[in-house]
Amino acid sequence: MVSIELKNISKSFGPVTANKDINIFAKGGEILGLLGENGAGKTTLMNVLSGLYRPDSGTISINNEEKTFDSPRDAISAGIGMVHQHFMLVPIFSVTENVILGNEETGFANFLKLSESERKVKEISEKYSLFVDPKEKIERLPVGSQQRVEIIKVLFRSAEVLIFDEPTAVLTPQEVAELFNIMNSLKATGKAIIFITHKLHEVLEVCDRISILRAGEIVGEADPKVASNKELANMMVGRPVNLSLERRSSKPGKILLDVKNLSVLSEKLDLAVSDISFDVKEGEIVGVAGVQGNGQTELVEALTGLRSSLSGKISYFGQMVPNMNPRKIHQIGVRHIPEDRQKSGIIGNFSVGENLILNNYYAAPYSKHLKMDWDVVSIESQKIIKNFDIRTPSNDTLAQNLSGGNQQKLVVGREMSSHVDFLIASQPTRGIDVGSIEYIHEQLIKSRNAGNGILLVSTELEEILALSDRIIVLFRGRIIKEFESNPAPEQIGLAMAGHSI
Repeated sequence: MVSIELKNISKSFGPVTANKDINIFAKGGEILGLLGENGAGKTTLMNVLSGLYRPDSGTISINNEEKTFDSPRDAISAGIGMVHQHFMLVPIFSVTENVILGNEETGFANFLKLSESERKVKEISEKYSLFVDPKEKIERLPVGSQQRVEIIKVLFRSAEVLIFDEPTAVLTPQEVAELFNIMNSLKATGKAIIFITHKLHEVLEVCDRISILRAGEIVGEADPKVASNKELANMMVGRPVNLSLERRSSKPGKILLDVKNLSVLSEKLDLAVSDISFDVKEGEIVGVAGVQGNGQTELVEALTGLRSSLSGKISYFGQMVPNMNPRKIHQIGVRHIPEDRQKSGIIGNFSVGENLILNNYYAAPYSKHLKMDWDVVSIESQKIIKNFDIRTPSNDTLAQNLSGGNQQKLVVGREMSSHVDFLIASQPTRGIDVGSIEYIHEQLIKSRNAGNGILLVSTELEEILALSDRIIVLFRGRIIKEFESNPAPEQIGLAMAGHSI
């Protein structure tokens, strides 16, 4: 079986040390968990292993033979494959076309051997229970299936060491369970798997060993059979972490958001939201639970002016907002944390500072007489960076160069640092570590206690239960059930599956 070892790996970017003297090893037939906060250096280390970066010092050995990777192609040739957090797929290409891209086989007169490649993709799909149609277009596949295509890509190139970089960040709970089944089937065939994550319960569930990375250094090892969430959290963050929330009973006031008989069409012109009515009052958090794809995205887009509604009424603070544009909705006091930070939350080639003022760049104090006051931008953005612990070399760093979790903290910091009357938080803690989740949850409770209204949309059932005063469950675009107080997780789970109970 394959074995891989990294010895004394260090990597810096200018004055910033991302990895310092790191030693880890993995062998075939096991899953090694690499646990750490956002910005701890996990992805940098794996980019070194996959040939994207050259280490400043240290060595990589495969089966006790030292290797030097000058490019990802060298790493692939050595049997190392990386499944990236953000998929590297061409939407208009088929599954097979994406799998063979950059590794195309041609035959007589240089014609592409597509049928032979489709056969090989199907074999891999069946062998590892990936169940993907080789001829299907990527744009038609759900997120979980797109990730399976990424796995097929590395297996197609005969990878023996598979690196999974934050693979569950955009998956539903059902897709996470399916992914873990796939990882265990790969492990059973002798593959070595390195699983990068910041989610404590995931490493405890699926890993054989755990290495904890903090501030670019390995700070400890743990055995998932005996380790606890609290122990791992403390090692990862470097301080005691409060994993349970304390919140007083809500005292709802007047209605802030009132939705009546709302219907919304999807991109494909199907009825995504069907005749739903609900409200959110002052001083309460209303949670929207449901498996991803049951109308949550379209609902939030209609509420924030990003999508026109088909019928029904939406009012904020007693004011009707018939298809009002996003800027006007923002100007009346509504803030929005979007579910997809890269698509709707940030502009990657803008700096951190520029992204932090996207909502208000045109107004005082940032803009005076059509001229930007960059000194004020710098001062205000530094405050948000500090308060929300955004790990960035400076506010001039491009947002696309931050880790996924720090991009999320950037978006949350921007939306929650200015005056908020009503907050729509869609997947607010997706892809961030336990320390940051603790802080964001505290901010949400603080905002609620101050009398603000919050609509919380999350596929994380634990998050919905921990934060919500009332819970509505969406199923196929309809509210199938509403819970007023502390329901059992099993009750919500049944409703999410379509049972009205």
